[in-house]
Amino acid sequence: MEKHVENQDQDIVLDIKNLKKYFYMPKGVVVHAVEGVNLQLKRGETLGLVGESGSGKSTIAYDVIGMYKPTSGEIIFNGEPLHPDIHKRPLKQKGDMQIVFQDPGSSMNPRATIETNLAFPIKRHGGLKDRQAIHERALELLRFVGLPEEYAQKYPRSIGGGERQLACIARALASNPKLIILDEPTSALDVSIQAKVIRQLIDLQKELNLSYLFITHDLSLMRNLATKVAILYLGRLCEIAETAEFYSTPMHPYTQMLLSSIPVVTEEEENLRPVKLESRGEIPNPANMPTGCGFHTRCSRCMEICKTQHPQMKEVSPGHFVCCHAIEGKPVDTEAAVL
Repeated sequence: MEKHVENQDQDIVLDIKNLKKYFYMPKGVVVHAVEGVNLQLKRGETLGLVGESGSGKSTIAYDVIGMYKPTSGEIIFNGEPLHPDIHKRPLKQKGDMQIVFQDPGSSMNPRATIETNLAFPIKRHGGLKDRQAIHERALELLRFVGLPEEYAQKYPRSIGGGERQLACIARALASNPKLIILDEPTSALDVSIQAKVIRQLIDLQKELNLSYLFITHDLSLMRNLATKVAILYLGRLCEIAETAEFYSTPMHPYTQMLLSSIPVVTEEEENLRPVKLESRGEIPNPANMPTGCGFHTRCSRCMEICKTQHPQMKEVSPGHFVCCHAIEGKPVDTEAAVL
């Protein structure tokens, strides 16, 4: 514990150190879902964790929240290591960290009213026992996320997807958390409803000084929402940078491929995209990882070294890290340093 306290930045709410998560399947098959990830999230900021389906984004979230037990590595939350077994974590630590899932319909009890869904975390983490006090707190949470009070007596199935997601956010806020993990919270919603939910998340963050770990495959969404963006591929980080730097100077070939694949409708948006890189092939099976750099099977800049040796993360400019043999920069010891 002392090695963390000595250099602990009080502004860092989440500190992920060399996180690995393997799934052991029948016949000796091992799925390398997360392979040595290092990340930091500061208080009041939004870290956008981006990648294709199967890249390991949600696995990292579930390791942090306690749904999975990491194979190795450490997760430091508010300066304290998180126990890998969620049942052995203190109640306050659980309350300080909440998650909002992709499908709001499946994450609420459909047989209970919205108020009843909110009541459990209010009682467990808020310490309220009086029925009237719980009722008033539920109404307060609904108002806080922009829902009318009458929604308290509605059932999740009787309201729209956007309203259900806002109700899930209200439930996450019931424990007065410091960190909210958002696992693709808008991908199942219509575009207009997405905008409403995102605006509400931004307003809540400003008012409550919340920290968000925002998991998504939508890079266009991160431009106006994230403080920092991290790109994940086959369980490994490819590139990390502050948002402005990330979009103005993308350096990893995979990042450039993702950005060039964003649909645009205006010439101005087209000018913001990097040089067009064709999206080639599919993400490999994590149970049968390629040798060397995991992206070399799809990379147009692949060299011989890429096929045999995984690149080292390098700092190419202050706060901008890239993991690529073709990029020059200062090597980073990811075993000791957190990106």
